[in-house]
Amino acid sequence: MGRWRWRSAGGTVVRVVVVWAVSTLTMLALAGLLPDFRLQSADGDSVTRTAVTAAWGAGAFGLLGALVWPVVVRALLLVPALVLGLLVFFLNGSLLLLALWLIPDGRGVANPETAVVVAAVMSAVASATSTALAVRDDDAYRRRLSRLADRRRRGVEELAGGGDAPGTVFVQLDGVGHAVLLRAAESGVMPTVASWLGATHRLTPWRTDWSSQTGASQLGILHGSNHDVPAFRWYEKDTRQIVVSNRPASAAELQRRAVERTADGGLLTVDGASRGNLFSGGADQLALVLSVAARRGRANRSRAGYFAYFSDPANAVRTAVSFVAEVCREIGQSVRARVRRDEPRVGRGGLYPFIRAFATVVERDVVVAAVIGDMLAGRTAVYADLVAYDEVAHHSGPHSRDAQDVLERLDRSIALLAKAAEHAPRPYRIVLLSDHGQSPGSTFEGAYGLTLRDLVRAGCGLPVSRRAVRTRSGAEARDAARDAVRTALHRGPAAGGEEDVPATGPDPIVLASGNLALVSFPDVPHRMSREEIDRRHPALLSTLADHPGVGFLLVRSEEHGSLVLGGDGAAQPVAALKDGDGGPLEVFGPGAADAVRRTDSFPHVADIMVNSMFDPRTGVVHAFEEQIGSHGGLGGEQSQPFLLSPLELSPPVAPGETLAGAEQVHRVLRRWLREGHGPQIPLEPAHARPAGGRPRRWRPARPQGTGAGGALGHRTGVEE
Repeated sequence: MGRWRWRSAGGTVVRVVVVWAVSTLTMLALAGLLPDFRLQSADGDSVTRTAVTAAWGAGAFGLLGALVWPVVVRALLLVPALVLGLLVFFLNGSLLLLALWLIPDGRGVANPETAVVVAAVMSAVASATSTALAVRDDDAYRRRLSRLADRRRRGVEELAGGGDAPGTVFVQLDGVGHAVLLRAAESGVMPTVASWLGATHRLTPWRTDWSSQTGASQLGILHGSNHDVPAFRWYEKDTRQIVVSNRPASAAELQRRAVERTADGGLLTVDGASRGNLFSGGADQLALVLSVAARRGRANRSRAGYFAYFSDPANAVRTAVSFVAEVCREIGQSVRARVRRDEPRVGRGGLYPFIRAFATVVERDVVVAAVIGDMLAGRTAVYADLVAYDEVAHHSGPHSRDAQDVLERLDRSIALLAKAAEHAPRPYRIVLLSDHGQSPGSTFEGAYGLTLRDLVRAGCGLPVSRRAVRTRSGAEARDAARDAVRTALHRGPAAGGEEDVPATGPDPIVLASGNLALVSFPDVPHRMSREEIDRRHPALLSTLADHPGVGFLLVRSEEHGSLVLGGDGAAQPVAALKDGDGGPLEVFGPGAADAVRRTDSFPHVADIMVNSMFDPRTGVVHAFEEQIGSHGGLGGEQSQPFLLSPLELSPPVAPGETLAGAEQVHRVLRRWLREGHGPQIPLEPAHARPAGGRPRRWRPARPQGTGAGGALGHRTGVEE
């Protein structure tokens, strides 16, 4: 043991010396190339003296990076993430200026702009050198990655009954549909995934609920219930508030409701980690989790997860450089799309290049690093969401070259996670899954010349924006839109601009969630019936149902119960809906009837639920938002995500059965965790935890047989 320690210490010293030497040479080279950066006195110095100066500066810069940088980053945790990313260059340059100031006799001089460049290059070179030296040394590689782990973790043996029990990492590729993954693997875009298919992993498609979006799917997957989540955003008449899934307050409330309904903390309550998600899943270890972003306290602040990654200046510089490169890449791709006159196309200006760079670079790097740290810390269950593809596909299209480039980079991240798992203290099973897919198509406004809000207001006899009849589009679509407006109003288009805020009083609130829209009348405290809507606005329902861009409506009838309405007066009772019985839902495929019927039972379903048209030949839908790749409702690939699981895990469903709904996916993931660790018993009863408080802790139960296990007991909180 003593010899091993001396050898390890000696190896560390050698690596430090080599990195210092390479950094010194890099600084000498930069001093020769950059006119505003010098390492000599005004009278000139010998080569030896200049080399000593460079060595001194490189050493001071490295030492400051190791000691000062983590403190600075921790102090800046309150700074928004985008601002922190842009500050990286400034902070690193400041450290270099300080290092030069520490050189004796003032021989190190650089102007601020040059210092930023020199610091970035030196950090990148030092990082590359350190990584290269660790490639052939597994212990060094493991120690380097272990710096990303949380040192406050509980021991693996205490929680999992030993280090031999496998851990599980769930990686969510946000928005990647089943068909998209297959095409990417077959075409060579995702070679890592391709090498897993059929060899080590099993690919299973699953079907989303009607609300095919991250809020509903991830809440169901992580917490076992997405009851009363009708869309990505909706209006609640009892609270008079609009709930939006990606707002911290809304996410926290949705998580609270799910925990209250299931009487369980979530999928990750046993030594779990939640990374980059909307919801915590009951995990103790959190990073970039939206539902806790509004909480006070350093441990629960969502951006606190940045510290472990950005405390390494080399990581910070590398990510910052990639961030700038991604912004430039998006601007270039957007310009090329305009020059080629690609259709469909949406605006990609403003802050979008920075938002895309954050999703595809910063979020990816931080989440991947956090997951690597979790594996090296030996955590039992990790769930991480990589949102890069979903963000790009919304604006470039789910089958675009831009989106394929993102898939290629995500595949490299998956390969990195698989490599890191080899150095973990326990075996890991890596499960890939998605929360939904995306369906292509031009926007509703681009196809028909008016927004759905315009169409609803027209059907209600309210003023419509002038641009609703002036937007350039195809002649046929433009004529259809103009005719719909005039028919509903019984007059020509009225003056008036579109409001930016939801309507108040008797005016309808129209909220879009991809190709699903919800229409609510806020002055009526209950869910309005078809008869009430017809009495107030006789033309509204027919205007919507007969529009070529609308697939079907869901409304409640006093006489017939809830109904699905289609064009030409088609109406089907929801209670009697069956797959394959014709009607407006026929083109939406198997499961559509069950999905609509389930949503109809929600307390906060809207007065009118509107699903866009769907062309089964082309897979096209029309988003009610500015998206040419959309999800949120029924229609095509958006409702068909995937589950890629190791063959050592039991099949998700029996042969011939369909995996349907996020809640069923939750039960499958629960079963897989149980297969490795046995049933989990809560350490405290549900009533002992205050409402909205931290999920209770769990401990492994002693094995009592070899049964396959069952469902979660909602009242006892025990898996049997």
